[in-house]
Amino acid sequence: MTALANKHCSPGGQATALSNAEITTYLATLEDWQHVGNEILKTFVFKNYYETIAFVNASAWVSHHEDHHPDMSVHFNKCVVAYSTHDAGGITLNDFICAAKLDVLLAN
Repeated sequence: MTALANKHCSPGGQATALSNAEITTYLATLEDWQHVGNEILKTFVFKNYYETIAFVNASAWVSHHEDHHPDMSVHFNKCVVAYSTHDAGGITLNDFICAAKLDVLLAN
């Protein structure tokens, strides 16, 4: 488990956008997340629709608990998750905290 997964998100409106150097540093601590445009994203692949929806439901719990919500694109056997903190105008530590928590959901 990464140290990020043990943290909690800052309340809405308090997070500040990270620099490109900070984004690069945090990305190095996560597996398969990419910095694309003004967000970080990852495609999670599953065996079937049931597993995809189970992941979506588990990630919804994380989002609710942290009060930080991603954009999600749900398909039969995959889910694309994208984080960006719109009110901060970029990527914040909150985005990386939630990304790390989603990775923990699937850790073996």
